[in-house]
Amino acid sequence: MASIQKVLEAISDPTRRKVLDLLKKKEMSAGELGANFDISGPSMSHHLNKLKAADLVQTTRRGQSIVYSINTSVFEDAAQFVVKFFQDTRATEDAGNDHDGEEQDR
Repeated sequence: MASIQKVLEAISDPTRRKVLDLLKKKEMSAGELGANFDISGPSMSHHLNKLKAADLVQTTRRGQSIVYSINTSVFEDAAQFVVKFFQDTRATEDAGNDHDGEEQDR
């Protein structure tokens, strides 16, 4: 699996988020995906490579086409990371707030 850093970097770009949104609906070839954007082929390829490097998309060869599909397991892992991160952050803040409240009572 890709690192969380690669996942976050990949989804930080609006074009890549739109690609993922399109792939949520159905598998698509690079050409089908590219038809939804006003960017060059090499730019589309760059975005798809970033998504592949983050394991957010999977590819399957069908004849002469490469078909892209979304890799939901990586999204589940990323979502768990984000939830845990904010739970841990909140717990730390709550513990700090309890301590601050004790000092104010004195």
